[in-house]
Amino acid sequence: MTTRIGLISDVHSSPEPLAQALEIFRKEQVDEIICAGDIAGYYDTLLPTIELLAESNCKSIIGNHDQSYLEKARPQDDPSIRTYLQNLPQFLDLEIEQKRLFVVHANPPCEQHGGIKLLDPQGAIRDDRINEWTLALSGFDYDVLIVGHTHQVYAEQLGNVLVVNPGSSVFNHSCMIMSLPDMSLETFALGEREIVKCWNFSMLYS
Repeated sequence: MTTRIGLISDVHSSPEPLAQALEIFRKEQVDEIICAGDIAGYYDTLLPTIELLAESNCKSIIGNHDQSYLEKARPQDDPSIRTYLQNLPQFLDLEIEQKRLFVVHANPPCEQHGGIKLLDPQGAIRDDRINEWTLALSGFDYDVLIVGHTHQVYAEQLGNVLVVNPGSSVFNHSCMIMSLPDMSLETFALGEREIVKCWNFSMLYS
């Protein structure tokens, strides 16, 4: 049996590219949808973004922008937004098709800042980062690690773990579908835009 999982991240209150990703997942007949956090952030269309995620039964985790929203929420905001974000877990620990998956926004065990940055600003793999994170994850007992936060698009085997970042639906214009148990991946461009493999603020290039 094969299970297909739609992967998105860093949707940042942007319902249009999110809807495009969800339509791809519908057409491709995925079995599950996972969002690696940062549902909030940058735009004022958070409620319709949340509604799309809820309607699609997406399994989501909390990101740093979601945490920031909860800390700064205003009394006039729709209470359903706060309820949704408060109920998001910090991570997901899943077993699907005999494969162990861990989903966290930035990096294990439950970090919302920092993140696994494997690409340079032009989108090329940095060997020093591959070596650094292969060592850091050497004791990580999972088959697949799904992350977001860095606005980078990659799927790299680091030692025993396949590390996957589907990128930001709004900034990288990307989403992915993973098939299990073979752990194969397809990357899809959103909105007839070219995928930007690395989209980041300069402070993230450390």
